[in-house]
Amino acid sequence: MDSSAGIPKVQRREVWRDRLWRANVSWTNIWRRRTLILLVLFSLIFGSFWALAYVLPLPDRLAEPPSTVVTFEDGSPAYVFLSPDDKYRMAVTSSEIDTDADLDADVAVDPDYLAALLRFEDKRFYRHPGVDPLAVVRAIGLNIRYQRVASGASTLTMQLVRVLEPRPRSLRSKITEALRAMQIEARMSKPEILAAYLSFIPFGRNIEGVVAASHAYFGHGPQDLTFDEIAVLLAVPQRPSRRFPTRDNSERLRAARDDIIGWLEDRGITSSDDPSSTRLRTAALPSEVRPLPRYAPHAAFWLTAQPRLQGATRIETTLDRGLQRMAEKAMAGTHAEMAFQGIHNGAAVIVDHRTAEVRALVGNFDFWDEQHGGQIIGFDTPRSPGSALKPFIYALAIDRGLALPEHLVPDVPTAYTDYAPRNYDGTFTGLIPLEDALSFSLNIPFVRLLGRLGVERFIGNLQAAGAAGLRHERGYYGLSAAIGSVDITPLEVAALYTGLARDGQYRPLRWLSTATDQPADARIFSPGSAFLTRRALARRDRPDFPSRRKLSGAPPAIHWKTGTSYGHRDAWAAGSGPDHTAVVWLGNFDNQPSVDLVGAEAAGPLLFDLLEAVADRSRPRIAERPPNDLKRVEVCAYSGYLPKPACEQRRRVLALRHRVPTQRCPYHTAIDVDLTTGLALNPSCRAGRSYETRNYVVWPASIRRWLTAGHRWLPNPPTLADECRVAGQRRAPTILSPPAGQILVLLPGIPASDQEVPLQAESLNPGSRLSWFVDGEFLAAADAADRVWWLPQPGHHEIVVMDEAGLSARRQVQVRTRSG
Repeated sequence: MDSSAGIPKVQRREVWRDRLWRANVSWTNIWRRRTLILLVLFSLIFGSFWALAYVLPLPDRLAEPPSTVVTFEDGSPAYVFLSPDDKYRMAVTSSEIDTDADLDADVAVDPDYLAALLRFEDKRFYRHPGVDPLAVVRAIGLNIRYQRVASGASTLTMQLVRVLEPRPRSLRSKITEALRAMQIEARMSKPEILAAYLSFIPFGRNIEGVVAASHAYFGHGPQDLTFDEIAVLLAVPQRPSRRFPTRDNSERLRAARDDIIGWLEDRGITSSDDPSSTRLRTAALPSEVRPLPRYAPHAAFWLTAQPRLQGATRIETTLDRGLQRMAEKAMAGTHAEMAFQGIHNGAAVIVDHRTAEVRALVGNFDFWDEQHGGQIIGFDTPRSPGSALKPFIYALAIDRGLALPEHLVPDVPTAYTDYAPRNYDGTFTGLIPLEDALSFSLNIPFVRLLGRLGVERFIGNLQAAGAAGLRHERGYYGLSAAIGSVDITPLEVAALYTGLARDGQYRPLRWLSTATDQPADARIFSPGSAFLTRRALARRDRPDFPSRRKLSGAPPAIHWKTGTSYGHRDAWAAGSGPDHTAVVWLGNFDNQPSVDLVGAEAAGPLLFDLLEAVADRSRPRIAERPPNDLKRVEVCAYSGYLPKPACEQRRRVLALRHRVPTQRCPYHTAIDVDLTTGLALNPSCRAGRSYETRNYVVWPASIRRWLTAGHRWLPNPPTLADECRVAGQRRAPTILSPPAGQILVLLPGIPASDQEVPLQAESLNPGSRLSWFVDGEFLAAADAADRVWWLPQPGHHEIVVMDEAGLSARRQVQVRTRSG
């Protein structure tokens, strides 16, 4: 019975309104409470998932290092290494992809490929959290409709999970992949996920990632793909083992490619270059996999072994792709000929000396020649340079004011205790201009010049110019450093010749395009001395001009030097053109000699080939002008020294403004001759006599001695009259052997008679006879042109030589006994 039956109608309405209001308030509170509970539960679930997403580690393979890629200067790969898990996987970074970039933009992957990939695999990639609900609903509907698996719902992120963590195909695996995909989406940005997908997507066998696949399938990177290439790269990852480019898979790959092209065309996606589907579907398919780039193998292994580059996945070099391939081809092309001559190893370096950037590095003829050490990195292996360092002695001597190119210098047999240098051909020229001595690569003049310059100063200069491998112990190197008794690498030789081409300005060689810690340039010698050195090295009329080039000629505007080490174990050629410097070394790493290891004939032609290949022949040839630190000075036309009054013929030559050698001509002398007797007079005895002053050339005793030994003679100036000898002005003799500062070492087990030391002096006084004394005791007397032999004893000794007028010279000598 209704409890409100006795209540008036109006009041009944108020009661029901109140009851309804109370009911609504109650249900509203209930829904609010339930909504709040649901929100709390959702927040807890979402928070827990978010926490788990960051607590649980991402798939381990995401951290797997990719292949190390050494690149050319233009960014193209020069050498691709296997990754630590034995895959060819070239990484793509998020900064290298841009789906909205133009084709001309600097991106790693073609934007057309990215657009087709997202449209084909995951068109809502940028709008879902790793799982696409719409795709799931669509897949369920299609699978129910066709009663089979007609469509999947995997997003790119889920496919990435499947690649990183392979699992059996099951519903449980799908759920796990979905959860893992959402975890990845929570912790990585969309560009990072897409970059990871492009790096790990499988393309059959051990090829992973679109970059490696593009190089293996098409021979180029994925920066600019044709539409049919895009279709191939979309088709293979769906069934890698059945569509991998082989002859057996070609039909399946063709069908899949054509289906994808049709699918993309139906949705309005066509090639921006040629929308003709007929042409696209008839384009050739890759029928096999190309080897990934393996250029500059020695440079690649050398770079990855450097401590600061270990672990790097991308090493960007300054190597020029065209020059590197040209240099490798040139070296490989001569391999068979060299092997026939017993030469099995070689190296080449090309440097752009304008920037000091290395453009090509060839470490050996054949990287895979295990029998002859083909994998030894020749361009960084120290070897004896032979005569290749003489130009730097020449330049330093000019810089120090010790010499001019026109100086007449002795080239006669010379002995330094147990060291007796000889020229390459075993002959001597007597006297020769220093510039000719460099062009003809004579040893004796440069050993003597190095003695005047100082070995330590020379070695220090080489070290300052990039020869960092030289020993720092004082006294370690001797005068034989002038002709190759130092070990230096082709890279270091390239640095030296680069400095020469840069007017004496040394800049450390640069082989990494990303290097930022470039040291400052250093001056190793003046522009003037560099110019004079290059002038000498640019001469064509020289023995080391390659015989096979006498018809074709040398590349334009080059200067070069060759070198052959002692025993024919190394052949060198180094030089520069207008823009590039090149170095070639040939030899055997087992130190086996070969009579064909001659710098001029073995290495020289290769150097010319390299410099000719890099020369810009369209550039007009302009004669090099002397730098401002050179000036013209007057010298004796015969000797090249500053003239004496006796120098009748003179000429003007280039010399450094502030380092002109001050020595006067040592060969010309003016003598007063008695017209009656023909004897020489001096101011003390010429009174009352008829005489005239005549100019004579007087050669040093060492030259006269050499000529006499060869049964040749020179006309001598008149001897001094007897009545003029006592009061006459004469010059004291000069001791030539032993040289100043020489330490004599007696070797045990060798008879004392075989260890005698030659005492040798030079006197410019005609007809002089010299007396020798050791520690105050008379030893012997001989003509100035003759040697005297002394049997040394351990200790400190004083050697004195005296002429007939009582003029003398003395030298302190230390003698030691070598133990054992």
